[in-house]
Amino acid sequence: MSRLSSADTPTTEVDAPEETPVDTARQELVERLAAELGDGLLESVVDNGDVWVRVRRDAWRATAEACKAALAMDYFCFLSGIDWMPSASPNPEESVSTEVEGVEDEEADEPAAEPEPEPEPAPSGAASATEGWTTGVAGGDTRFQVLLRLYSTTSHLGLTLKADLDDADPRVASIAEVYGGADWHERETWEMYGFTFEGHQNLSHIYLPSEFEGFPLRKDYPLLAREVKPWPGIVDVELMPEGLEDAAIAPAGDAADTAESAE
Repeated sequence: MSRLSSADTPTTEVDAPEETPVDTARQELVERLAAELGDGLLESVVDNGDVWVRVRRDAWRATAEACKAALAMDYFCFLSGIDWMPSASPNPEESVSTEVEGVEDEEADEPAAEPEPEPEPAPSGAASATEGWTTGVAGGDTRFQVLLRLYSTTSHLGLTLKADLDDADPRVASIAEVYGGADWHERETWEMYGFTFEGHQNLSHIYLPSEFEGFPLRKDYPLLAREVKPWPGIVDVELMPEGLEDAAIAPAGDAADTAESAE
């Protein structure tokens, strides 16, 4: 019987993990923007063929100007806001009952669903956490953020800008004079989130009546339609007269007899 020595033992080669290629073009984009803004640029992420940049609130308009003039970001995609606070329960315990007299609830015996746990903070490097919830790529230190997406039709590169806004008084400079398309986007964001865009010439309602109170896209906005009145169709049930109800469920051959008896 022969024995194999360690030199004769076959070895398995382990491939080294592939290094993520550096996105040179987008990295240079961030460096050029940092040169324009200085300490106005707080954080940046280049990943998966895209760029995210978080800037100081007081550098918001200067950032838009630098993107248009120095980075040739000539195409305005969108501007909006975000509320990072987790959604409140849409149906509080105090909600009006939806039970209808005379109609049994088939799901009454089913156990109530377990409440969903609060969101866990994101792992380091993926997204920062504020008060126990995530604030997305490039981080954030406040509940509210304003977002802006721009694109260059010459370099074919785009980037997403974001800035933290004060929780109690969310406001930021308007960029409608830099990108004309931002005009109604800022109006919509003001209407839905309550963000004030300083310098905007006409912050007025687009969708909602002028006397509307509150900001519907904030996570703590009360869904009064669910608290005051249940969903349409749940309570608007009109019971059929006894004779007609029997006719509706009777076989076709008995329909005539049932109709006559109802008369």
